[in-house]
Amino acid sequence: MATMKQVAERAGVSTSTVSHVINKTRAVSEDVRQRVLAVIDEMGYIPNAMARSLKNDKTRTIGVSVPDNTHAAMAELLRGIEDTAFAVGYNIMLCNGYEDPQRQVAHLRSLIEKRIDGLVLVAGAARANEELAALLSSGRVPVVLADHAVAGVDAATDFVGLDHEATGYLATRHLLELGHRRIACVAGGEHEPSGQERLAGYRRALAEAGLAPDPGLLVHGSADCQGGHDAARRLLALEQPPSALFACNDLMALGALCAAREAGVEVPAALSVVGGDDLGVAAFATPRLTTVAQPNHEMGRQLTELLLQRIRGEPAPRSHARLQGRLVVRHSSAAPQAH
Repeated sequence: MATMKQVAERAGVSTSTVSHVINKTRAVSEDVRQRVLAVIDEMGYIPNAMARSLKNDKTRTIGVSVPDNTHAAMAELLRGIEDTAFAVGYNIMLCNGYEDPQRQVAHLRSLIEKRIDGLVLVAGAARANEELAALLSSGRVPVVLADHAVAGVDAATDFVGLDHEATGYLATRHLLELGHRRIACVAGGEHEPSGQERLAGYRRALAEAGLAPDPGLLVHGSADCQGGHDAARRLLALEQPPSALFACNDLMALGALCAAREAGVEVPAALSVVGGDDLGVAAFATPRLTTVAQPNHEMGRQLTELLLQRIRGEPAPRSHARLQGRLVVRHSSAAPQAH
């Protein structure tokens, strides 16, 4: 592998001149700059990023810490972050907690030790928030919070999230406007923040319609296809099954569609199903899934732009934004049939 000294010898300049060309730390004549760049390209020289960071106090790297990157919605968020960072010459360093709060805390320490310029944090389980708050309060790197607040972190920290409550409201109101009154909700874990917020939107829509939530029509479970399948089976086995079902995410909705097929319940004729993400598979389910599309890529873009402002030290008021989803009506929802 070529060294800076070898590049300097080939270009006929000093190593300090090569350093100034690479790091843009001092003006260099255009002909010398072009000669050095040509030799760098010819020799395949790759500058030492750590050495450059020590010189410039910047690594041009953004850390991203997430609780679980296997969900398709998280992939869209990460794409928004990476697209925005790449456009201005920044790289991202991703750490996945796999829903283990202690693992996420350990990864966060590692990111800070690697001299990242800033951090996008999607907090995981609330039980780890105390340790996260203590780690972030040091102020060693600028931080923006994505989707979930962290108790104990300065309220002035930039935050961009999805309006999960509005998602539950939009989905449930759609079913109410179709004429459904016996509407079930398949929620994720009882302590999962976004699921609880979407459940609150479901309840708000029912209250506005003058309907009291029926505890028998609310089922909590794992926020995946299996959880949706098992919850829908329980609901369809009731003496008075629901005519409609809101699943707090698309994976649970897909599981519910599968359970309905297995039970011989036709969707949407006998059961309307609405999801809450608009994952890529939603448009190709059978039937095509009605859902609430989420601006995950846009959230990633806004988070990264805010973080870059903080890294550059630009004075600006702190941001706290919730981005609202959009109802996408397809073939899994319809007016209830008269019996």
